[in-house]
Amino acid sequence: MEVQDGADLCFPLLHNSSCRKPAAHWSEGVLLNAVLSLVSTATAALNLLVIISVSHFRQLQTPTNNLLLSLAASDFLVGLLSMPVAIYKQSSCWALGDLLCSLYNYVSYIATSASVGHMVFISADRYVAICDPLRYPSRVTVARVRVCVCACWLCSVLHCAYILMEDLAEPGRHHLCSGECVIIINYVAGTVDLVVTFVAPIAAIFVLYSRVFVVAVVQARAVRSHVHAVRARLTAKRSELKAARTLGVLVVVFLMCFCPYYCVFLVGGDLLNASSEFYLLFLLYFNSCVNPLIYALFYPWFRKATRIIVTLQILRDRSSEANVL
Repeated sequence: MEVQDGADLCFPLLHNSSCRKPAAHWSEGVLLNAVLSLVSTATAALNLLVIISVSHFRQLQTPTNNLLLSLAASDFLVGLLSMPVAIYKQSSCWALGDLLCSLYNYVSYIATSASVGHMVFISADRYVAICDPLRYPSRVTVARVRVCVCACWLCSVLHCAYILMEDLAEPGRHHLCSGECVIIINYVAGTVDLVVTFVAPIAAIFVLYSRVFVVAVVQARAVRSHVHAVRARLTAKRSELKAARTLGVLVVVFLMCFCPYYCVFLVGGDLLNASSEFYLLFLLYFNSCVNPLIYALFYPWFRKATRIIVTLQILRDRSSEANVL
């Protein structure tokens, strides 16, 4: 009996303080981990393509695309770090130490928080483009967008440092046994995190896109009913409307992936077991994989840029000047 118990422990030599190994059927665990690992690899690869495309091709270095570039950077972190380590935690004992556990949680929270902030900025960008198109070029410049992106990352770093302050100050303080990597946030910090990364951003996105939707409907009716002179004047707005619809899909998918995780924990996350919590968290992470797929579906420039990158034409002289629009 003692041999069996020892075989079930993460660290048999630490019999009194070791956690038990995750219980899972071998064949199901291997298949599930293979699928999730494939999703993780695709997430990192697809977002890397977005990063290379926008940073390399000069035609793509617009204010909106700079937001997409930074969003892809946070999604790349999710695919490169958050997803693989989450899979490892779910299927194996944690053997990397308390400090790396705390750092992993910190970086993962930063990437997720930054993604939320970028969605708010993208909604604000479309709001100005649709509702105030004449002043959009002067109000939304590449320099200002980059300042907003830096502010978003800085706020994410500071916010996550606050909510994980106890764990960062004393790594492993919440670990009940050797071989686990968990994070426990106190009530005050959890409430702040819920408001900052869920309630306030969703409220802002809803308000901004409600206004965008109303203006888009009015403009669409004007295009259909007005004379040709008015249609010519509104032609320039059609591309902005198309971009608003595309980024609207981006925001809707974001809400579909994030809302289940936060809503469940809002009504009572203590009722979930470890497996259910993992799947909700992975659904949240899965949003990072869907984003570049949306670009590929709606943005011809992303498909053209990807073709140039994959075929190594990007290595040619003056490839940054290529026409990808």
